[in-house]
Amino acid sequence: MRARDKAAVSALRATLAALDNAEAVPVDEAELRGSAIEHAPVGAGATEAARRELSERGVVDVVRAEAAERLEIAAQSTAPAHADRAARLRAEAAVLLRFLDGPGAA
Repeated sequence: MRARDKAAVSALRATLAALDNAEAVPVDEAELRGSAIEHAPVGAGATEAARRELSERGVVDVVRAEAAERLEIAAQSTAPAHADRAARLRAEAAVLLRFLDGPGAA
């Protein structure tokens, strides 16, 4: 990818973050309340949790949602002052959709 393709870089960075968030393990509310410090886990990796693995379908769904969100915001940005932003969002959505429609797409 060319370094000057800002739309692609922006779209891919945001989508990678969304995928990372989708793989996060939900935290139980009881865990947030905490407990006595003497019952706290100790040691390397004591508080680590295995991340969820998204299926191929799950990844495709996240990428589609990211593209759809950009297109929706672009459609709502009708004021002339927002024309540049809307064009950038459409370009980002096009980048994401190209990944889905490319070879081996689900």
